[in-house]
Amino acid sequence: MREFFQNIIVILGVIFIWQSLIFAQDHSTKLTNQLPAEEDKHQDKQKVIRLFNGKNLDGWYTFIRSNGKGIKNDDTDKIFSVKDGLICVSGAKYGCITTNEIYENYILEVEYKVGEHSYGSRKDKAFDSGILIHSNGKDGGYDNVWMKSIEIQVIEGGSGDFYVVSQTKDENFSITTTVDPKSYDKKGSGIFSPNGIETTVFTPANPIRRIGVDQLKKTDVARFRNINEIEKPHGEWNLIKIIANNDKINVYLNGQLVNKAKNVKPKKGKIQIQSEGAEFFYKRIDLIPLK
Repeated sequence: MREFFQNIIVILGVIFIWQSLIFAQDHSTKLTNQLPAEEDKHQDKQKVIRLFNGKNLDGWYTFIRSNGKGIKNDDTDKIFSVKDGLICVSGAKYGCITTNEIYENYILEVEYKVGEHSYGSRKDKAFDSGILIHSNGKDGGYDNVWMKSIEIQVIEGGSGDFYVVSQTKDENFSITTTVDPKSYDKKGSGIFSPNGIETTVFTPANPIRRIGVDQLKKTDVARFRNINEIEKPHGEWNLIKIIANNDKINVYLNGQLVNKAKNVKPKKGKIQIQSEGAEFFYKRIDLIPLK
């Protein structure tokens, strides 16, 4: 009889473990698929625009700062190149590639990974790049290198941060969001929190950090990782998904919502990929129009 009950206990234990594994798998799937149903319903999956064709930089132009002056379509140092199906960003000079076209109301999916080399003032600091959307005005309008725009940061330990790329306050370039009261610095900066203090920012001096950053740590160091890091380990591919819908922007990093903004100005523009002192690789840049 004792052996019978022991066998029953073993069987029940196996069933419990099996059900736990199924629950964990389902829960994991839900965590990595957090695109809101309303936004998912309105994307036009039949019209995916491959902004990077895997072969060359058709559809883009380069703008590289050299000796303090920005130069269009003269990338003799190959700051941007295509090799083995990847956009290789050397980082040796500041610059960008910019789309020829203007875009609005879309989902932008970008896969990237961090490289091995950094340069100049960014040497030994967190490897830094960026995705600049809603870019308007003249090339080099910001610091003779980038167009005024809304930046979704691509940087070790801070991918998904918001920056408004405008050297001075310009009512035509701003975002509004909510930040954790504990992180709020009274200038507008802070860590995004859905139920936090509302703030509007106009310049890069007031970044909106993404969910998951370590508030009290020195983050601008090479290979920095937060305690509960959302980014993949160095050398692995990350996925940033940007949903730009009318005057709102939602940012997902590796399947997790990490930042949101509303009352975004402007609401459309070109898209730029930055070179900012560090090596990066981009293998997919897809734009899915919203219906």
